[in-house]
Parts: sequence; C-alpha cells; structure tokens
Amino acid sequence: MKRFELFLLTLFIGTCMIERLSAQTCSPTAVFTYTKDGETIVEEDAESYSGTAPMTAVFTANPSDVDDYDARYEWIIYEQGKKDAPLIHRFDERLEYTFNNSGAFVVELTATFVLGTDTITYPDEGEEPTRFSISIAESILEMPNAFSPGNDESPNNIYKAKDSHQSIVEFKATIFNRWGKKLYSWNDINGGWDGRVNGRIVKDGVYFVNVVAKGADGRVYHIRKDVNVLTHYNESSGTGGGGDN
Repeated sequence: MKRFELFLLTLFIGTCMIERLSAQTCSPTAVFTYTKDGETIVEEDAESYSGTAPMTAVFTANPSDVDDYDARYEWIIYEQGKKDAPLIHRFDERLEYTFNNSGAFVVELTATFVLGTDTITYPDEGEEPTRFSISIAESILEMPNAFSPGNDESPNNIYKAKDSHQSIVEFKATIFNRWGKKLYSWNDINGGWDGRVNGRIVKDGVYFVNVVAKGADGRVYHIRKDVNVLTHYNESSGTGGGGDN
C-alpha cells in the first residue's frame, strides 16, 4: 500500500499557516483469470502471475481517501525490456487485458490527484510505480494415438489434446474415417470426440485426426496422425463398439 500526502500553505494577513489535507491512497491489485482443464480459476490480489495463455487480467487502482480530488489513473503494459513500445496505454481506474502471447510482461500504474492548483502524484517523485509481473509460457500441443470410447472406467474415453497442452490460442481438430469422410470436429482446446457418430460408437479400427492450431509463442501446429479406437479395452463388458462408420 502506497500513501502520500500534500501540505497546503495558506496566507492569513501576514501570517502563514500549514493546513494538512486528507491523505490520498492507492492500493493497486490484480485478479488473474485463466482456464485449466476446462474450469475457471481466479487468483485475487496477486502481484505476479506465471502460467499459460490465453489469460485475462483485471487490474484496479482501488483508490481511497480521494475526497474532492479529481483522479487520473495511467496504465501501461509492455514486454519486459521494451517499455518504449507498450502493448497498451490506457487511462482508467480499471484495466482489463487478455495476454495471448508468451513471454515476460510488465504492468505499471501511475496516478495523479488534482484539486484546484494542488496536485498529488503516485508514486512520489523518485519512487518506482506499482508493477505487476506476468510470465506466459511457450506453447505445447500433443495429440494421443488411441482412446476407448464408451468405457466409463477408462480415463481415455474421450479423444482430446493431451493434458500437457499449454498456451494454445487457436485450435481446430477434425476426425476422418479411413475413406476420408469427416466424422466430427471441435474448436475448444479442452473439448474432444466421444467416439460417436449419429449417436452410436464407431467400430474399432484406425481413424485419422487433423489439427491446425497456433501457440501464444507464434508457433503453428499442423498435426495429422492415426487414431486407434479400442473399445474392446472395456474390461467390464469385454466387448467392442458398434456402428458402420
């Protein structure tokens, strides 16, 4: 918490009197929201964040004891070492920004409080502004070779990207059968295929997945590989799936 004060000098018929004004306070905080395994996680009042993209951050100045002062809040976000080329420069009490690129970033807040000719700045002259450090990891994307649709006891009953994926900002996957017929597609990195077509689980065999994706680090993924459907791994029934696809 930063606290700064202004002392106003007032003249009274040849006599000087110092009148203390109310202290102005800024207590900046940030709330980082990101997804993990398809679930939303919120971290409040953080001074730093390290994780994967996409990640949305909400920064607030949280002013108090402002009284009748007009306040102006200035936010900048820049890649570490590139302050002269900010990604965003905005004047507002609240700033929301989504980080879609990997790397190390800095968020800075400065503020000015004005009442008539009296001005208070935050931080004080010679002090450093409030900074939040953001680190976004490089991208990772892998797709499995097989899964067991219809097997509720198997952790692999949905065909989807491996849980190790991170910082994927664009994604599309499409499933084809061996004759090149499109069976299913999805755009959510946390989504997947349950092995069904028209409500029925496809037969055991080899299918194909085609993935086009982009990472926060700019890496472009083109993945085409076999997908083995292995419903006969359902030990509880000892049977495979049906369907003519």
